[in-house]
Amino acid sequence: MHHSILKKPVLMDATWSPIARSYDPLKAGSIDGTDVKPHDHGIVRAMEATYRTNRHVKTDPRLTIFVARLNPTTTEDTVREFFSHYGDIKSCHLVRDVVTGFSKRYAFIEFYNMKDAMAASGANQLTIDDCKVFVDFEQERVLPGWIPRRLGGGFGGKKESGQLRFGGLDRPFRKPIVLGSKTGPCDSRSSEPGGAFPSRNNQFPRRREGHYPSSDYKARDHDKKDEFLRQKRLSYERSREWHRADFRSDHPERPCGRPRDSSSDHWRQYEDRDKQRFERPGREHRSPDHREH
Repeated sequence: MHHSILKKPVLMDATWSPIARSYDPLKAGSIDGTDVKPHDHGIVRAMEATYRTNRHVKTDPRLTIFVARLNPTTTEDTVREFFSHYGDIKSCHLVRDVVTGFSKRYAFIEFYNMKDAMAASGANQLTIDDCKVFVDFEQERVLPGWIPRRLGGGFGGKKESGQLRFGGLDRPFRKPIVLGSKTGPCDSRSSEPGGAFPSRNNQFPRRREGHYPSSDYKARDHDKKDEFLRQKRLSYERSREWHRADFRSDHPERPCGRPRDSSSDHWRQYEDRDKQRFERPGREHRSPDHREH
């Protein structure tokens, strides 16, 4: 069951970070870490899950990097060879399906020292076997409260999957909208539904004494004048086109050698035609019942 997404009021402080320092499934499901209700089943599942790390893994998590989005055909030897350029590798493990033996497209690489591990983490978005890989430090044994992706947690993901998770290197948190002033309390409307949205008054700077400077009015009047002139010109051009079409329908096409009439001649002919219509005796003033015999 999907719940409506509610945001809790946020007061920004100096401890905010786009990367999570501990794992909270509810926060991980929010783009800015401020949701107060889960919006997909995976978050609910992650909140209810109890996860314990694999005790049989003996590598040092601080010196281990995680490599994902590998090519399905990439082998463990290829991964080892690629990352050996950053330093001496202590161990390399490409994770495979226990049933099919196919690669799950991610691996863990342990280095001997932090300097080499840090250098290897810079390989994020580099290409191995025509695939752009994602590289980060291991999170499972380092991040408190970690819940893996198979239980509804993790980081990253795609929109199509319906399981986006924020707070990691792949999709860091966005800075939340701060309500109220920098030093004052939250806006009183923050406790109401929709209160997380900023006041419209805070989006635009206030003018002194509620007035706009004269330069604003001049610029606005100048824009109105330009628009009026433009509409006037378009109206005039349309009128000329209509008159030309009317004139062509009443006059046969002139010979090719005949010079084009000037605009003043055109209007003179147009006026003469109308004058002749009204000067014809009795034609325009006959009663509807008058008929020729």
